[in-house]
Amino acid sequence: MPDHLLETPLCSWHEAHGGRMVDFAGWRMPVQYASIVEEHLATRQATGMFDVSHMGRLSVTGRDSLAWLDSLLTRRVAGQVRYTLVTSDEGTQGLSVLDDALVARESDAVDGSPRLSLVVNASNRGRVVAWLRGRLPTTDVVLTDHTRETAMIAVQGPLAVAIVTGLCLADDAARITALRNYHGTLATIANRPAAVSRTGYTGEDGVELVVTAADALAVWEAVLSAGSPLGLRACGLGARDTLRLEAGMPLYGHELLADSNPFAIGLGFAVNLNSIDGSPREFPGATALRRLQTQPAGNVRVGLLFDAKRAAREGAAVTRPGDATAEVGRITSGSYCPTLGAAAAMALVDRDAAQPGTVLDVMIRDAVCLARIVPLPFYRRPPAQT
Repeated sequence: MPDHLLETPLCSWHEAHGGRMVDFAGWRMPVQYASIVEEHLATRQATGMFDVSHMGRLSVTGRDSLAWLDSLLTRRVAGQVRYTLVTSDEGTQGLSVLDDALVARESDAVDGSPRLSLVVNASNRGRVVAWLRGRLPTTDVVLTDHTRETAMIAVQGPLAVAIVTGLCLADDAARITALRNYHGTLATIANRPAAVSRTGYTGEDGVELVVTAADALAVWEAVLSAGSPLGLRACGLGARDTLRLEAGMPLYGHELLADSNPFAIGLGFAVNLNSIDGSPREFPGATALRRLQTQPAGNVRVGLLFDAKRAAREGAAVTRPGDATAEVGRITSGSYCPTLGAAAAMALVDRDAAQPGTVLDVMIRDAVCLARIVPLPFYRRPPAQT
């Protein structure tokens, strides 16, 4: 493994506790501790805890920060936490998707100016930061990359909120418990200040915590100590990937690419072409996105469910049954899915082959396997008990 890899504040803990470390987007990260299947099921049944400190964490502050960031993202910067795309008007079609991200409006500064945050993918952080900095106005907006001085911990699963709030004083616990999905608050967790959001990448309920790098180990170990008797497990990136696949969540570099059509892959909700008052919004790539919205896409993202456990891999051909020459698409992500007890995959396929129930062939290694198109997501968590 290269010596120059970046390390999160929890890297030494992962190594000391049997984490199998890999190079992930230039970071030294644990892919698993013992079994990906066990970590996956622990998250679905109790709680999984993930070090996601490799994700980029940016802040945007200053009097003009809200208007500036709103002019650059596909989603209106409103509410507390929103999923958005970062697009430019470059590329052959006047559109390039630089990344997908979470944008949040946090507590305003003392002078009333907005305080905004962005969470971006580790593999795209450098170019997104450079792209944003190249568009900074001369005054009243400050962009800061806090990735190296902070840590981010995802606590996911049906018991996650109860475990985390058990480490808070009553007021903070009540506020976190009351958070709706894609909302956030500031709180004290295990006597350490944290930004808490009701977000995640697993299809489960849960929270993501941003703390200082100096506080990361104390918070991680406090959550682990409180949750282990209830079934919480430390989990690696392997389980995070199978969980997000079951939840039908796209991953940049797989389902989402620079030349993707967001409407074709189910991300139209992240594109606000109009303001609240109905007037057109202008942001990089908006002209191309208006054109794409009115044109039926040639291929679309679908879910494929197999009868067997053998997993299709990215790039595998998807064809008409019995005709290996009649290719209709390609696999973008695939794996054995422990909750389903079978293999599943997402693929981009021709629109005329994308109806649920359609049976297609997928080449897995040297064998042809049948797969059936099913609606996404493959897994949806049960409603909360009242």
